[in-house]
Amino acid sequence: MTLRPEREAVVEYAPALAELTPGRTGNLSVRDGDAFAVTPTGVAYDAFDAADVPVVGLDGDRRAGRMAPSSEVPMHTGIYDHAGPGAIVHTHSPWATTMATLGLSLPPVHYMIVAVGREVPIADYAPYGTEELAANVVAAMAATDSDAAILANHGLVVTGPDLETAIENTHHVEDLCRLYVRSSSIGEPNLLTDEQLAVVEERFESYGQQPEDG
Repeated sequence: MTLRPEREAVVEYAPALAELTPGRTGNLSVRDGDAFAVTPTGVAYDAFDAADVPVVGLDGDRRAGRMAPSSEVPMHTGIYDHAGPGAIVHTHSPWATTMATLGLSLPPVHYMIVAVGREVPIADYAPYGTEELAANVVAAMAATDSDAAILANHGLVVTGPDLETAIENTHHVEDLCRLYVRSSSIGEPNLLTDEQLAVVEERFESYGQQPEDG
């Protein structure tokens, strides 16, 4: 089976996508070389198996899978071409989508934003599934050196080296959007400076379990 591990990963992480986005509105993909496995379009997240999962080349051509791929293939191919991540998660999660309807980017309201960059930019609106939307998302991510973007009047896209990380970072961004919307309803949130964020980035390099010497 072409891209078997990647297609199995799509099936494995589809339930996590269902927890983040209503109905069948999100999609995710994982890349290997010049192709990626992606969720099928318009199908419940527990209603397909690895053989169903579409495989699409970076040229946009469908290569394998019994089901048709997500309508957001242009966005996935655009991001892979630009940034070369290992995985992409796209959701209509409620707090990020609230930011999207307000046309707001996510500023550094909390240090956990460094999981994806120093801000999450807002990408200009374009119809879903279009090359125009893909270009807008790539431009917003490139301009801010961010691994995520809020899509105006649409939702959220987050990238990572693998699906586990991309899903985790999507949760981080969604939680920070909730925090920002709630704090903004009370007053003006205090934002972290570039100097403060640089310290966090440095500390993150040694966060977690590190290999022992010897």
